[in-house]
Amino acid sequence: MTGSMAGPVAGRVLVAVDGGNSKCDAAVVGFDGTVLATGRGPGFRPQSDGPDVAVGVLLALVARVLDRAGASAADVAHLTAYLANVDLPDQEARLEKTLLDRGVAAGVTVGNDTFALLRGGAAAGWGVAVVCGAGINCLGVAPDGRVARFPALGPFTGDWGGGAELGRAALWHAVRAEDGRGPRTALAAALAAHFGVERATDAGLGLYLGDIDPARLLEGARLLIDAAETADAVALGVVDRLAEEVCLLGTVALRRLDLLDGPAEVVLGGGILAARRPVLMTRVAERYRRAAPRARLVVPEAPPLLGAVLAALDQVSAPESAHAAARQGFGGPHRSIGT
Repeated sequence: MTGSMAGPVAGRVLVAVDGGNSKCDAAVVGFDGTVLATGRGPGFRPQSDGPDVAVGVLLALVARVLDRAGASAADVAHLTAYLANVDLPDQEARLEKTLLDRGVAAGVTVGNDTFALLRGGAAAGWGVAVVCGAGINCLGVAPDGRVARFPALGPFTGDWGGGAELGRAALWHAVRAEDGRGPRTALAAALAAHFGVERATDAGLGLYLGDIDPARLLEGARLLIDAAETADAVALGVVDRLAEEVCLLGTVALRRLDLLDGPAEVVLGGGILAARRPVLMTRVAERYRRAAPRARLVVPEAPPLLGAVLAALDQVSAPESAHAAARQGFGGPHRSIGT
């Protein structure tokens, strides 16, 4: 997303942020929903970069988009920041206090980035959102405001899935295929070629020794889905497992909110799901059709940043016309994948 500006700012403004592991997007909007400026910065990674560095990166992005809009922190009525790696209510509360203490806005709301996907993607404003990007997470909100969520702390809290997990699985199966512990799979040659080494085992050694950036393991997710689309049995098995996890998360959230037996939207997002790879999405839809036949699966065309913008407008009780203007500014209808 590139920066933009729509004329001078009159009066107070709102700032919205949607932040993931790899990037953060921010927008400055007027109370009427007009998008005044946007910008992109590095990901929000307090666990690996440290809390102070992560907050500094976030504040630098906010300052940059405010400057593009011709505004300053003194003009900001409310900041809404939906961020990955902010998975627990206590973490949200602490970050809210930190941002308020920094004087970034008169009011601050912090939440997990799954809230942004749901707010921007669910036409009714409630339902379930499943994010599958670098990691995997799920959130549900009932019509009466009840919330169902998961800690989403990886294997410590029973999670499996996301690009990092797919990349690890691809390498695991590739190495075992080479040394005879596992069945043959196209993943062995695909990973070796991708990393420019003779064998997938060499890629594993390179990752272990630090010769290959561990972050590149995420690239294995695409290779795995590519292999699944050629009917590679090993890759299909991993994709089947991911489809099951995406369905389990969503249906458990629906059940907790007493929504399983009625019509409800399940919004799918994050890089893995937003790519709409047929070999995965067909399997996801099949499982929801069996487990929650009245659910409607949707993949938003608009970026999750729209959800943060709409939530910021909610904070100041902006009229529906402002929400409509924001949606128009970001564009993108919902695309149903059917159940």
